[in-house]
Amino acid sequence: MTAELALLGRAPAVDNARHVRWPVLDDSDRQAVLTVLDRGVLSGPFAPEVRAFEREFASYIGTRHALATNSGTAALHMALAAVGVGPGDEVITSAYSFVATAQAVLHQQAIPVFVDIEPHTCGIDPALIERAITQKTKALLPVHIHGMPCDLDEVMAIGKKHGIPVVEDACQAHGAMYRGRRAGSIGDAAAFSLQSSKNLPCGEGGVFVTNDTAMLDRANSLRMFGENVRQMEDVPWDPQRPLDASRAYDSVHVGWMYRTNEMSAALARSQLRKLEAANAQARQNAQRLSAALSTLPGITPPSEPADRTGTIHKYRVTFDASAMGVSAPPKTVRAALIKALRAEGLEVVMWQSQPVPGQTLFRDKTGYGSGVPWSVWNVESPVRYDLDQFPQTTRLLDSSLVLFSQSCPIFPQPTELIDAYAEAFARVWRHLPQVVAAASAQS
Repeated sequence: MTAELALLGRAPAVDNARHVRWPVLDDSDRQAVLTVLDRGVLSGPFAPEVRAFEREFASYIGTRHALATNSGTAALHMALAAVGVGPGDEVITSAYSFVATAQAVLHQQAIPVFVDIEPHTCGIDPALIERAITQKTKALLPVHIHGMPCDLDEVMAIGKKHGIPVVEDACQAHGAMYRGRRAGSIGDAAAFSLQSSKNLPCGEGGVFVTNDTAMLDRANSLRMFGENVRQMEDVPWDPQRPLDASRAYDSVHVGWMYRTNEMSAALARSQLRKLEAANAQARQNAQRLSAALSTLPGITPPSEPADRTGTIHKYRVTFDASAMGVSAPPKTVRAALIKALRAEGLEVVMWQSQPVPGQTLFRDKTGYGSGVPWSVWNVESPVRYDLDQFPQTTRLLDSSLVLFSQSCPIFPQPTELIDAYAEAFARVWRHLPQVVAAASAQS
């Protein structure tokens, strides 16, 4: 036993230093940023790199319009505002996501209503959406979690039936495909993130996309202090004086400062040219690793339906310890597996450990203080966030872990490292009873 596992004294199976750090930056990325510095235009609503990136990203996704933002959360907020979500409205979204999805709802003083997932793609379960719809439902907010598109045709059909717009949270899904269409191009609006862990990274940033010009104008106004941005479009802009563009300085409603900057946009443009190659390598790595892990009893790698193509933003592995004769609680097994796999030199994370509605913000409805917005807009029939409503999400998170990490995701890793992961994981899993016992004894 000692000779088999690093947890008990064996040398690690993987040299952790062999991992490729993300993002991968080369001379073309550096030159893109240097060009901005040489030009001397660092920001502005009409700055050239930002405008060029918006055109190129819209073309890539297949939408008429795109607006670059300073975060994916900002893009989500803009999208919800653009489709008309306001104070007291309800927005139906997935119980499994990053908290930014639901936070964007709160930014509009609206109420998040969570729905459980279907277990195969971990996306929102369309069969549960209609029972969550009320007269206050103003938008559906499906999440393409881990870069795998959820069942958008079903979600869109429900939205159309009830006259409710659909906003895609595509923050992890740049380049993902659903039945021949890009994720983000199907709903009424969509949001992407350009944060460093994403397959299209620029440090911090985001993108709002839509085909609707009126929605574009509403989102753009929110992006810039609530100003009349349509009026600004008619004002000449001198690239030699980027900070002196004529503006009416007339805010017509509440807005934020959600614009991005030229260096981020330039880096995003450079990375966009490499996105298809990065996605292809991520899928190749995932297919190779899944082929190996799927031979292990009780192990289920991520699945990809035949009608869609994901981006493998996270490689989440689900386990059933009973297949190895272990009856310990899933969380105990998960902790033991993580400890043993990390000892072998693998990058392993949980990413999320509970459904979004289980976080303190929603469990206690702290909001903006004094329970706002719930205490103001959601008094007569209060929305419940009890976790017993989300058994699939809870089961998934208790019985799974994520191989690779944000700093070292699966996207850029070499084939030999993928094979080393498969071998190390198989060795740990074969000795699961001993692993659980050893981890418990050492804790």
